[in-house]
Amino acid sequence: MDVRKVVIPVAGWGTRSLPATKNIPKEMLPIFKKPVVQYVVEEAQASGIDTVVLITSQNKTIIEDHFDHNLTLENLLERKGKAGQLAEIRDVANMVDIISVRQKIQLGLGHAVLCAREVCKNEPFAVMVGDDLMFGMVPGIKQLLDVAKSENMAVVGVIEVPESKVDRYGIIEGEEFRPGVYRVRSLVEKPAVGAAPSRLAIVGRYVLTPDIFDYLEKLEPGVGGELQLTDALQGLAAKNRLLAVKLRGQRFDAGDWVEYLTANIYFALHDEDLHDDLVRRIQELVPCKGK
Repeated sequence: MDVRKVVIPVAGWGTRSLPATKNIPKEMLPIFKKPVVQYVVEEAQASGIDTVVLITSQNKTIIEDHFDHNLTLENLLERKGKAGQLAEIRDVANMVDIISVRQKIQLGLGHAVLCAREVCKNEPFAVMVGDDLMFGMVPGIKQLLDVAKSENMAVVGVIEVPESKVDRYGIIEGEEFRPGVYRVRSLVEKPAVGAAPSRLAIVGRYVLTPDIFDYLEKLEPGVGGELQLTDALQGLAAKNRLLAVKLRGQRFDAGDWVEYLTANIYFALHDEDLHDDLVRRIQELVPCKGK
């Protein structure tokens, strides 16, 4: 299974991050020195994917612009002799090929993926949610690609979550047939606490086969009145054509304020020039709690 395209849905309103996202897409909020979506695209690129399909909306063209050349800025940096910064922004523009598809009405993740049908056609493809970040020795999406290639079927990424949080995710039921890899028997979107079949939650990484579009087309609105990708994946699971991989590495949900701020600290702590001063300032602030 050769996967060359990744679908990244970025059309949503980002209401969890208001008011910061009133005029700025949530995917463009900075984490340390880069916007959120750049980390996602870099993960795809590091996994051998060279074409990004953005499922976008009329207010999100700034995301496309980020992965294009800004000749005015490049000329300015060149005149000022800022070779390092010039190379950095040119690298972003040359990172991957970008294809944009307009999602005119936001009807959920399943609908966003369905919008990519004419671009992906009969090819397998990856899906990466634009505000879900994964970091580790092996890129998150590559962990799925490796299994999809060896088993020749669709794969979803999962993590284990506390029982108290199962109602925030799609949850799988399945059997582990080799370490960290599961045969998915069923999926439930946002089950009530105490009613989930497991604590294995689907996060924003998928490798899908083109037959997913047939299931998406037949969907009725599900949880929240939206077309849920989880419901379409149930069709693959019913035919024993869906696997799950327990993702290894560090994950951040950039739509959650605690996770977003933690991600900023995580990357800043890995910067040798900032580490010591940042640790000192954090140590100064933490004892102040409650005073």
